[in-house]
Amino acid sequence: MIPPALQAFSSSALPILDIAGTIVFAISGAIEAARSRLTIVTFMFFAAITGVGGGTVRDLLIGAPVFWMHTSVPIAACLLSAIAVWFTPARFWPARAVEWFDGLGIAAYGVFGSAKALAYGIPLIPAALMGIVSACMGGIFRDVLAGVPSIIIRPELYVTAVALASGTYVSLTALGLNTTLAAAIAVLAGFSLRAAALIKGIGLPHYHR
Repeated sequence: MIPPALQAFSSSALPILDIAGTIVFAISGAIEAARSRLTIVTFMFFAAITGVGGGTVRDLLIGAPVFWMHTSVPIAACLLSAIAVWFTPARFWPARAVEWFDGLGIAAYGVFGSAKALAYGIPLIPAALMGIVSACMGGIFRDVLAGVPSIIIRPELYVTAVALASGTYVSLTALGLNTTLAAAIAVLAGFSLRAAALIKGIGLPHYHR
């Protein structure tokens, strides 16, 4: 028998964030491949590992079936995203396109990851952490493969923006707010903070001792 929380999660609008986050992350991975002028096969690999990497780690940790092993949609979305980037002239991608696509992806995926963890009975704080894992691991895999400094150690706020999104969602739903409204508020909060960091260069203070 499917637990009520999981059934409610599956029938809600939240899974839309899953495919949206996957596509946005996949595009960021393909753009990184484009920067290095790699092959179409590498484009697809970068898109796939970035798109589903974080969700794979999340599902393994919360004891859920790995999402892309039971439906073709996530991988198909990654491959189509890679093809779309491949056929798009480089001039259409701004210099910071990866960061902007990634910023939108982390907000959406952070919320979805937390929501899925809650649906599987994970307590509030670990559920918020699962949002961070969902949102950050794909980008880490992408940066390692590309041989560039990981986005999580760059000076602008990044993990903090994910934490704001996932923490806001977990808090609002714990207070009884409708899941769809809570998700909308949380995604907006997380993306707004990341956008401010990209535009203004806002970052946390460094260790000086």
